[in-house]
This record gives sequence, structure tokens and C-alpha cells, in this order.
Amino acid sequence: MTEKSTRICILGGGFGGLYTALRLSQLPWEKPQQPEVILVDHNDRFLFLPLLYELLTGELQTWEIAPPFEELLANTGVRFTQATVAGIEIDEQQVQLQEGAGFSYDRLVLSLGGVTPLDMVPGAVEYALPFRTITDTYRLEERLRILEESNTDKIRVAVVGGGYSGVELACKLAERLGARGRLRLIERGDEILKTSPEFNREAAQKALNERQVWLDLDTEIESIEAGQISLLYKGQSDTIPVDLVLWTVGTAVSPIVRSLPLKQNHRGQLTTLPTLQVLDHPEIFALGDLADCKDANEQQMPSTAQVAYQQADYAAWNIWASLTGRPLLPFRYQNLGEMMTLGINNATLTGLGVKLDGPLAHIARRLAYLYRMPTLDHQLKVGLNWIAQPLVELLTD
Repeated sequence: MTEKSTRICILGGGFGGLYTALRLSQLPWEKPQQPEVILVDHNDRFLFLPLLYELLTGELQTWEIAPPFEELLANTGVRFTQATVAGIEIDEQQVQLQEGAGFSYDRLVLSLGGVTPLDMVPGAVEYALPFRTITDTYRLEERLRILEESNTDKIRVAVVGGGYSGVELACKLAERLGARGRLRLIERGDEILKTSPEFNREAAQKALNERQVWLDLDTEIESIEAGQISLLYKGQSDTIPVDLVLWTVGTAVSPIVRSLPLKQNHRGQLTTLPTLQVLDHPEIFALGDLADCKDANEQQMPSTAQVAYQQADYAAWNIWASLTGRPLLPFRYQNLGEMMTLGINNATLTGLGVKLDGPLAHIARRLAYLYRMPTLDHQLKVGLNWIAQPLVELLTD
């Protein structure tokens, strides 16, 4: 009778989930120990989220930043299942899917990412658009196309949130809309990019000023209605007309994760050990937005793509170690700096003793993200396209 192979089930195909799957396929498994690795995601494509903004300005194409999972996982031995997770039975070690039969697991990786909460302000669910997924981008693209083809002389856009996503989105949209655009960035705090290095914050402030993006600091949103937004500044309420409201504030943990009988913080994030294992359940690993994680140096991990990207290496190693009798490693985060796009051919970069902004930072950011793309095959396809594109444009001019 053949022995049943160990099954590793990875829920969520973002930076944490996909990169864990790829790394697991590269580790030195001995033949009898070779596990079955299943990656589950409700989308058919991986999304390289930091480059999502470039779709709006036509700088990049969908295939470059959102390649299909089947393509990325070809010849890796990892099995991809496109499905929505309906529930997880912790004691039975079972994953339930909305579509078809679920899976049993020996090791479980939770990397379901977060969702943008729109229920913080009256009217946001009905009238605000989040910007987090390819679907969000398509919806925004359609709204922009309708506005651009209309007879209106001004296109008024309110971007809610002065963090990285809000600033990057405002700069890209200001460039796309040009003279017709009337952009305002609304932030409840007294400055944008509060946790960012000063160099990046100053570069962002300059980019917003140059693109004539109006900044509403210390401003709360009272409500959003069709064609208007109500703002509260120093006790004074002001209702202004708007064609489009984009919401970039907050990250909420998936309801599936919140419903699990596991230790969570006040935000619903799962408490993990430095090995990325969930407290009291060493067979479960949690990464990215849904993990309340401190690394080996007791440093609290932010919910960023950079953290999830680095956690994937440790998660894969620790799963392999737990199944082959090796010691597990505590996660050690290396802050490699921060990068932001601030419009077409413009970016800012701070990290590892380097401070850059402008076109040079734009090139450095592109190269850094090219290096982090999931497979060598995809890196080569995208890299060759980036090299060829200027030549094609030159020949067609």
C-alpha cells in the first residue's frame, strides 16, 4: 500500500502565497518526501500590485503585471485551483471551497490578503471606488473613459487617503487627465506619507504641487453622494462637486480569517510566532496583511508587499524544515527601503544608503521590481519588452 503524500495547501496567490509555492518547488525534497502543493486563489492571475498604477497611464500592459497562475506555475509541480474559500475547519484540517470539493491539508499557508473597507463613511460603498485589484482598475478605467469622452471641461476627482497608494494614484491620474483634471487628495492627518522617509515625503509633495493636486489635510469625510462629497475641516462642513471618488484608506482582514478560532489582535490579524506559525497551531503559517507578526528582533511587521515577499522565503523553508526534521528559522526582516511612482517617468527611492528621485529613480524602481517578478521566464519576457518598446515607438514615429 502506497503511503499518502503530504499536502501543503496555500490559500491566496499574492506575494506571500505565490512566492511560498514557487520556493517550495525549488527546495531539495527527497523523492519519498515530495509533498503535494496546492495554491488556491479566486482570481486566475497573480497581481504585481506595486505596478498597478502604470496601467492607468498606459505605461504597462496587463500581461506584464498580471500573468496567469497556470503560466507561472508551469513545470513547478504546484497545482493551481481557481476557487473561493468558503471556510476552514481547523481541527479537521480541511479547507472548504464554494466551488466543488475542498482539500485536507498537513500544512496550511494563509495568505488571503486584505480588503479595502468602504463602510467607514456613509455613501462610500455606493459611490467610492477602491483601487486594489485588476477588477478595480478595469472599473476605474471604464469610468475615466466615460468622463474623458464627455463634453465636460473639468474632470473632478477626489482621492481619499494620503498614504502611498493615494499619493501614487493622484500623481498618475493628474498626468493622465492633464489640463482637464481637477484632483484633490484628502487626508485626515496633518501631513501625507506620515511613516515615509522625509526625502520621499518631500519628493511626493513636490510632485503633487507640480501636477496641481489640491491637498486637504486635517480633513474628515462626512459623506459621499452622487456627484458630491462632504468634507469636515476644523469644525466647518463643506460640500463640493465631484465626478469620481477613489478610496485608498485602510485594510480589513478577510471575514473567513476573522471567523477562525485562532488568537487575533483587535484588527482580526492572526497572532504568529517569529517562525510565521500561528499561535498554538504549528501546522498553520500566516503571511502578509492577515498576520500580526513580529520578527526575530521583536520588530512589528507592517502590511506591505515587501514584508510578504520576504516572509515567503521563510515560510517555505520552515514548512520544508518541519517536514524533514530540520530546525525552523525565525523571520528576520530586512528593510530594503521604499519606492513610489510619482507620475510618468518619475519616482522616488530611499533605502540602503541611497536617495533618488526623478527619472533615475523611475529606472531604478522598474529594475528592482523586474528582479522581484515571480519567475525567470516572466522576468525575461517583461524585460525584453521594456527594452524593445522604445525601439518600436521610435520606428513607428
